[in-house]
Amino acid sequence: MGASVNPTVRKRRLGAELRRLRKASGLTSTEVAERLLVSQPKISRLENGHCAISPRDVRDMCVIYDVTDQQVVDSLMRMAKESGQQGWWNSYGDIPYSVYIGLEMDAASIHAYEPMVVPGLMQTPAYAQAVIEDTIPLVTAEQAAMRLKVRLRRQHRIYEPACPLRLGVVLDESALRRVVGSPYIMREQLEHLNALSAEPHITVQILPYNVGAHPGLSGQFSILRFDDSPEAGVVYLEGSTSDLYLEKRSDLEHYEAMYAHLQALALSPDSTRHFIADTIKSYIDTVAFARDGVST
Repeated sequence: MGASVNPTVRKRRLGAELRRLRKASGLTSTEVAERLLVSQPKISRLENGHCAISPRDVRDMCVIYDVTDQQVVDSLMRMAKESGQQGWWNSYGDIPYSVYIGLEMDAASIHAYEPMVVPGLMQTPAYAQAVIEDTIPLVTAEQAAMRLKVRLRRQHRIYEPACPLRLGVVLDESALRRVVGSPYIMREQLEHLNALSAEPHITVQILPYNVGAHPGLSGQFSILRFDDSPEAGVVYLEGSTSDLYLEKRSDLEHYEAMYAHLQALALSPDSTRHFIADTIKSYIDTVAFARDGVST
């Protein structure tokens, strides 16, 4: 499969276009299901991009919707064929958040609030390994190794030469203070975070403790936007056992307003770099103290 083909996004885009064509035809999903001899929930799953659709079904739906432009039909059928393929992440087995990875690979920008840990796209290998091993109950060594490989592979997206991901992160001070792995690992992680924040397409802001209560207290969220659909987007809410994807315009506007508010409360990017640098010094002192203590 070519690098430009993203089956997750193809299913979503194809589903959205089929929904638009159905509504333009004046048919309900129940009426379409009856004509195709399938269940109404299946039509809903297809339109929401939750399952693949065969080129034959696309052709039949185009007939039902009176789509006469053969170029449109051919384009939709090609998307259906591509949506049945697999992304690189599928080769790693059963990844719980595979839908999100597909969206992340195709996103033009991601704006995220993280209250507890450094985001996966910005984690060092040692920090990522510690997060995986210490936060997933009963994870096996094999499962942890697989998740680590996938996480590090995902990071290629922010370095993509042709179109690097525009990444904005508001990070709670807790993520800097919480020792994940060891003080040495934290020092390395924060140095890496500061290096990334210097990239022109990456913005990092710290939300210090002294801001008090704020909209982010409800938890982590990420807002994904796509270049070919500037009006559309997805809000991703990560859960312990299942994830939530919000696509309604009202939901997007709500979370974008939350993110803008958090940005306004957070330190500026320049002040954030100084704040992180000061925090790094505290870990340097801790590592030095531990080393001297051992040597004596």
